[in-house]
Amino acid sequence: MVLGKTDQQDEIALSQADLAMDRTLESVYGQGAAAERGGNLSASAPNVARWLGDIRQYFPSSVVQVMQKDALERLGLQQMLLEPELLQAVEADVHLVATLLSLNRIMPNKTKATARQVVSRVVQELERKLAAPLRQAVAGSLSRAVRNMRPRHNEIDWLRTIRANLKHYQPDYRTIVPATRIGFGRKGQSLRDIVLCIDQSGSMAPSVVYASVFAAVLASIKAVSTSVVVFDTAVVDLTPLLADPVDVLFGTQLGGGTDINRALAYCQGLVTRPQETIFVLISDLYEGGNNKEMLARAASLLASGVQVIVLLALDDNGAPSYDHHNAARLAAMGAPCFACTPDLFPDLMASAIKRNDMTQWAAQAGINVIGGTE
Repeated sequence: MVLGKTDQQDEIALSQADLAMDRTLESVYGQGAAAERGGNLSASAPNVARWLGDIRQYFPSSVVQVMQKDALERLGLQQMLLEPELLQAVEADVHLVATLLSLNRIMPNKTKATARQVVSRVVQELERKLAAPLRQAVAGSLSRAVRNMRPRHNEIDWLRTIRANLKHYQPDYRTIVPATRIGFGRKGQSLRDIVLCIDQSGSMAPSVVYASVFAAVLASIKAVSTSVVVFDTAVVDLTPLLADPVDVLFGTQLGGGTDINRALAYCQGLVTRPQETIFVLISDLYEGGNNKEMLARAASLLASGVQVIVLLALDDNGAPSYDHHNAARLAAMGAPCFACTPDLFPDLMASAIKRNDMTQWAAQAGINVIGGTE
């Protein structure tokens, strides 16, 4: 066994896979790791969330459970959750939420209630910050769509129609020619269908948190129909839980592999009005399934008229790590690929609803857009 820090490690050549395994072991079992992380859990949380995803790639499930339980103790999480005074001392943020959700499956029952309180507190803060801008942006972009510009006779809004056609008044006939007819919006059907497809692998943990909050806010807007699907190697439709973003988050299972192709196959079944559907794939595009078939499914969605947007990250961490080949292929098909910060997401959705050129929007927002030749 040569993994783990030793005085002679420099003399031992490790493969890239072995080096990655070595780093995951060192994160929790390395000398001084527990003391360092326990002293400043919030600051270390982004790396912890990534680590929780990494171990599933390198170790069997029986070993993963043991390592996660060790992490729960060595990183100070269990003590923090059991002692309210420690909980108040730690800064609860998106990364801490991601860490707690990653440990949800092996967390003792007596600590889960406290963990849910932490998650709920962060979610409420995010909603206060992000909900109003998103609702305003979406409502503004839908204001024109609410007006039916091709009304049937019984749908005509005569007052607006008359006002819009005063310039067509015919004095000789003492009448107005209704060149433009404005009708009341048709009720009983959403104006846009939005599908959020979220990669819940370890590296995407902060994006899952933000996307879940945004999904819940969108679900509260009656003019749009919102679905949220999360995936790793399995696909889970969390749409029934959208009334509470905390329930959505606890329905996720952060970490593990990635099968984007399977997720796209499921989401294709949700599309009933391609021309009115906005499909947002939030993923770093590292495909563990059938890559060729995944790209073919994306092309099929685009060909049917679905507006496809790929967010390589939805967080504040800056430039993400992603599969450059898949990003370039998707961009060449016409699916814009870029990372987005949470504060820009409301404007992104407003622009998508108005069917603006999303590549142009991203460039104007100062976002680096993946080129088709990258």
